[in-house]
Amino acid sequence: MPKALLLENIHPLAAEALRKDGFDVETMTGALNEDELIDALDGVDLLGIRSKTTVTRKVLDARPELSAIGCFCIGTNQVDLGAAASKGVAVFNAPYSNTRSVVELVICDIICLMRRIPAHTHHMKHGVWDKSATGSHEVRGKTLGIIGYGNIGSQLSVLAEALGMRVVFYDLDEKLAMGNARRCETLTELLEQSDAVSIHVDGRKSNRGFFGEEQFAQMKPGAIFINASRGFIVDLDALKNHLDSGHIAGAAIDVFPEEPKSKGDPFITPLANEDNMILTPHIGGSTLEAQKNIAVFVAQRLVDYWFRGSTMLSVNLPQITVGACKSAARLCHLHQNFPGILAKVNQYLGEQDLNITAQSLGTEGEIGYAIVDVSGKPSRNTLDALEAIPGTIRLRVFERD
Repeated sequence: MPKALLLENIHPLAAEALRKDGFDVETMTGALNEDELIDALDGVDLLGIRSKTTVTRKVLDARPELSAIGCFCIGTNQVDLGAAASKGVAVFNAPYSNTRSVVELVICDIICLMRRIPAHTHHMKHGVWDKSATGSHEVRGKTLGIIGYGNIGSQLSVLAEALGMRVVFYDLDEKLAMGNARRCETLTELLEQSDAVSIHVDGRKSNRGFFGEEQFAQMKPGAIFINASRGFIVDLDALKNHLDSGHIAGAAIDVFPEEPKSKGDPFITPLANEDNMILTPHIGGSTLEAQKNIAVFVAQRLVDYWFRGSTMLSVNLPQITVGACKSAARLCHLHQNFPGILAKVNQYLGEQDLNITAQSLGTEGEIGYAIVDVSGKPSRNTLDALEAIPGTIRLRVFERD
């Protein structure tokens, strides 16, 4: 019976789906550090994580039997994707399943900050009745600047326009504008005109610390700032300075450079005492609807890979979509992208009188992936020969009963 380990309180629907397909599933509520993860992966075929568990090359080297990793979230920067590919470990995520949840939180943050709800709430809790329109604004007619116009940024653009906001965006890549949104040529152009700035960039290393003192200084006086993307992108000390000076009227932060591994762990931030501040514990995608969608979506990707070899929506391997094997056996040959490897695979199969009934090949950078259905069950000698082909990373075999 194949074994799956699900960490970080992944929604129970994931475990339910895997058990239904014959997996022995172990679940844990918290994240694990590197050494703890190595110990926990003993005998594990599939690993499920969220954003707090880091899968390093050391982990992958220590557990070569691991076949696939499911990131039950949007990001995959917590996994060494190159090392995983070199070990033949497929990595899947859920790039669209919680988009709406993040967008709704950001819209909520914008309205609350524009109306100074956090500040008024703080004053009321401390016995101060401060009924005043000072600093309180409607979002209608204001300019929202979106940094990063991918799945989340573009959907935020649509909802913001529905509220009557003017939308501008900045992205390194050419992106089709939604509705009446307008693309800015530079980040400075966006910052100087935006009444609200919301960041939605990915977790690539080049984005680390990209928004700091220089960018905050370029923001329009009295603007608000929101980060619900990655914690290491923003210099929070610089943000605090601009909040204290009054240059920035308010901020909402959902992600932080360092976050606790488990629910209930202590958390300290210098932003806690800021007046018009919303602090949330990385809950942008944490709605029941999103977590259910993610659980079902990623679990299905893992099942399809384990039983069919399908790499549809894998983030680190060539993507091949295949149905169920209708022949005697299916061979999934993951290899370095060298010329002639597929020819050698076919040669060895032909020498064993194994007729090829279906074949798919995909390449992605330095990795190649071939799925070959054959009319008979391959012998041990045939499998040994295929595994011995120079450049072979991993060979998986599925035989029909």
